[in-house]
This record gives sequence, structure tokens and C-alpha cells, in this order.
Amino acid sequence: MNFLRGQVCSILRRPLYRHFAIARPFTPPSQLASFDPSRPKELDESTVDALVDEAEEEPEDGEGVEDDQPKSHPESSSFYTARPSYYDNILELQNAISRTRGSLQRLHLLPLPEFARKSLKPMPTVWKTPEEMTADFETNMTISRYRRVTTLLNELNEYYRIATTAGYPDIAERIGSIVTMFESGKKEAYLARGVRKRIHLDQHGRSYTFGKRKTSTARVWMIPVKEVATKAFGLDNTPSRPPVNVTASTILINNLSIAEYFPQPLDRERIVRKYNVFIIVRGGGTTGQSGAIAHGIAKGVFAHDPETGTVLKRGPRDPRMVERKKTGLAKARKAYTWVKR
Repeated sequence: MNFLRGQVCSILRRPLYRHFAIARPFTPPSQLASFDPSRPKELDESTVDALVDEAEEEPEDGEGVEDDQPKSHPESSSFYTARPSYYDNILELQNAISRTRGSLQRLHLLPLPEFARKSLKPMPTVWKTPEEMTADFETNMTISRYRRVTTLLNELNEYYRIATTAGYPDIAERIGSIVTMFESGKKEAYLARGVRKRIHLDQHGRSYTFGKRKTSTARVWMIPVKEVATKAFGLDNTPSRPPVNVTASTILINNLSIAEYFPQPLDRERIVRKYNVFIIVRGGGTTGQSGAIAHGIAKGVFAHDPETGTVLKRGPRDPRMVERKKTGLAKARKAYTWVKR
């Protein structure tokens, strides 16, 4: 079959020729004997008149064409971008920030020192989710686009805090109208998360709190001790009641007991606090019950003295339910059986 390869290749490389002319007009077979291709075809008068009328009706290039309606310009400069609505809103936010910054600089409120910035009125806000902003911006709000919008809104909200704290309600009102447009409708519910209800005292001045640790629960009632007025010397000759010996827990301060470190009773009372505590504890063991009691007492101290909230919030409830497993042990405390060999 190899001897046919040269012939096949020569045939495939040979150009194809059409055996008739494309420009040749069609002639019926009956008129082929009298057809002369060198002589042009004669047109009748009706055909000539029709061609002349058609040529007169068609205007030349650039003549006879009147623009009845002027070309309309795009409404936005971002019309030819892929996301005109998104870029229009970005430009509006940038312009609002620029105008607000200029107003605050003319009022000598910017740049703000660091100590003055820390004293601004806190105004936490919650912006709309990317899904909600997708409908407002009429484009798919990706993470980068959402971050760009929230960065501008946070800067605008910072100027809103400055204007409100400085006492310029007209500027704050203009900024607030823009900030409110992008705030979430669930702002109040979101900010209320993690805010604990205030513990109220009853008519006797008692606080009731609830502590938890592991599987133990403790109900704690605390009431401050009433200060007894010291009687004047020599006014009452009746003998006083004998003191009651109360067993106290050991408190060490700088490796010394509280009685040795503070010999004065008044100093010890400042540490122990003047509270009578009544507790009902259930469930768990001694470790869990003591942790639940401490948790309930901490809540009660905060109810009687709210100023201690900053310190007490640094030590929240221990969420651990079981003791962790130790290396080299079977479980938290269980050891493997000792084998001599």
C-alpha cells in the first residue's frame, strides 16, 4: 500500500478548481444558442424607471439625515463598569467622608489626640450582612467588597462619635442619616447579647444569685452585716455577751495568716467583707460545690458593689466539666497497673 501514498498526497495537495464562472449570469437552456456574453443585457423601461426612483429616494452619505433626538448620556460615570451601583455608592461614601473631615478640621476637632479619642462616647453599631447589602448595592457582595464598604462606614461612624461628643448636632445629624441606612435591623438584639440582667436587692437588702461548677449548683443569699453603733463608755453597765468563737478558713498573705498579717480587726474586715451568706448547694463533689459557691458569691458581691464588676468579669465561670487526662495515666487520675517485670 506504500506505492499509493505519493499519488494520494499529490491529489490532496492539488487545488480544487471550479469549472464555471461565478459572475456569469444565468441563461435559460433555450437561449444559450443566441446568448452573447460580451454584449450587456438590455433593460426595459419599467426596470430603468424603478432603479432611478430608488436611487433618488436613498440619500447620500451624510446628507438628508436629521437627528430628531440627541444622544442621551449615561446617568452615572460608572455606567460602563461591571457594577455601576456599587461604585456609585462607594463614591458617595468617600465624598461624605471627605466633606465631614473638612468640616471637623475647620472646627479644630481633627486630628484628635489619643487621650481625647479614648474619652469619646461609645456608639457601637452593627452593619448589614453581605446578603442584605447585596440587594442595596445591586451586586454580589464578596468579602473584599464588603470589607471595603465597612471600612468606609467605620470611619464615618468615628466622625459621628466626634461630632456628637463635641456638641455639633447638625453635623451629627447629617452623618447619622447615612450611617442609619447601612445599619442592621437586628442591631438592638445583637448588642443585647452577653449583657446580663442586673441583680436587684429585695426589701431586706438581700441578693439572690445562682452559681454553677461542673455538675454542682449553688443558690446563694447574701446580706450585708448591719453596723452596730459603739456605745459610749460608762452609759451602760450591763455585761456584754461572751464572744462567739467562729471557725474561719485559712487565709494566707505573703505566707502569713490573716491574723498575723493584719492584727487589727478592722483591717481583716475590709478583706473578708461584711456579708452574711446563706447557701444551698446540690450535686457533684466537694470540688464542684466549692466552685459553684464561689461563683454565686462573686455574683452577689457584684450585686452589692457594682464597682467590682471590672475585676470580677476577668474571672468568669470555669466551663470545664471534667478533669483533663494526664500523660502517663490511664485517665485523669487513674494509673496503669504496676508490673514488676
